[in-house]
Amino acid sequence: MKRIVLKLLSVLISAACLAAERPNVLIIFTDDQGYGDVGCYGNKLINTPRLNQLAEEGTRFTQFYAQPTCAPSRSALWTGRDPQRSMGNSMPAAEITIAEGLRSVGYETICIGKWNTSNRKEIFDRMPLAQGFDYYYGTLGANDGGVVRFHENNERAGETKDMSILTRLYTDKAIDYLRNHRNPAKPFFLHMAHTMMHTVIDASPAFEGTSAGGLYGDVVEEFDFETGRLLDSLDALGLRESTLVIFTSDNGPWNQPRYYLDKMGLLEGVAAKHVEGWYQEKDSIFWGSSGGLRGGKGSAYEGGSRVPCIIRWPGKAPAGQVSDALFASLDFFPTFAALTGYDLPSDRLIDGVDQTDLIAGRSTVGNRTSYIYSQASNGLPVGIRSGKWKLLLPGRKPEQPHRYLMDFGTNNYELYDLEADPAERWDLAYLYPETVSELKAEFDQFKATIKQR
Repeated sequence: MKRIVLKLLSVLISAACLAAERPNVLIIFTDDQGYGDVGCYGNKLINTPRLNQLAEEGTRFTQFYAQPTCAPSRSALWTGRDPQRSMGNSMPAAEITIAEGLRSVGYETICIGKWNTSNRKEIFDRMPLAQGFDYYYGTLGANDGGVVRFHENNERAGETKDMSILTRLYTDKAIDYLRNHRNPAKPFFLHMAHTMMHTVIDASPAFEGTSAGGLYGDVVEEFDFETGRLLDSLDALGLRESTLVIFTSDNGPWNQPRYYLDKMGLLEGVAAKHVEGWYQEKDSIFWGSSGGLRGGKGSAYEGGSRVPCIIRWPGKAPAGQVSDALFASLDFFPTFAALTGYDLPSDRLIDGVDQTDLIAGRSTVGNRTSYIYSQASNGLPVGIRSGKWKLLLPGRKPEQPHRYLMDFGTNNYELYDLEADPAERWDLAYLYPETVSELKAEFDQFKATIKQR
């Protein structure tokens, strides 16, 4: 008994020490960047030296999950709640965000870049300043139509059709805020949500035509360079040791065949209505790499929601580590609560779990044991992962094709062993009916909570 009490005290003291540190938090969040778009995740064509260095200085997670599309991924990250609760693009003003939690314990909160949870509209009580941020610069939506309209706080701040300026512009804004406007008496939370690599991509003249990965590679390499500038600014300001840096993406890449086949004139009519305004005039295709995973953006297969994630926290999180623990963007909300001391809301369900021990290297497996999958065709939960097993349920294919999706597999029960088969090539449902039943029961337990707050 005494040994158990001493161990519990040790854990509590360790957690209290981490909370007392109250790190600055920087989330670098890209748009539609696939699992295989970064050198340290296996890409051989695109050079990403600064992200590779970040991985060497921190922990690279190989089984990290976001949501399969942009807005649901953002609301899930902000609130720690499944998008069926947090409503994705229509995230209600009543949702409580990471920024609100951090501001309640004295953080300065800054958001730069793509917002995308107020229906891409000027709805003030659902924009950043009403959702916990002290400062905002960026765009309320995506660049699908080839135009980006900026807001600074709640004021309109111009627009541009030049996508090549965005990555540097956002980085300049972030560096300027840290250098000239930050309150040094407070810890800060900076959310950097890049527009690239969403849909209408472009690189600045300094990077255009320089990558072996085509224009898409140019864009990724420019993002890598600008991320390096931001990290160097942390060093110059003496903030390196006190800042927890997270790099990840909102969902998988635009790699569905209907887009590039249609561009080549090989898929008549299926995607034509989606093409105008979705491509640059340059002879290029904006697709990324899922790194050998099946599917891409919008898909319930791994390529839709398994994304790169690197975390660096000097002296607190292990360096040079690779973790295959199950981890999700849903987990940031409760994890930051544990690290900084804000209270989690008690009037609603939180789907994320505290991953403090995983980040700090005290646990190799973390606290997440399962993950729920959805897809873009209806946004509803369509599958579950528990341990190494993944079950997809019937009825995933909608009546009308969705612009993101072509591969619905058998559209019946599908079971995959993700340890042996991360590419989801071998459906084992007929071999393991008991596993199918067990996972279906676990999925049904989750689904029964969907209508709960």
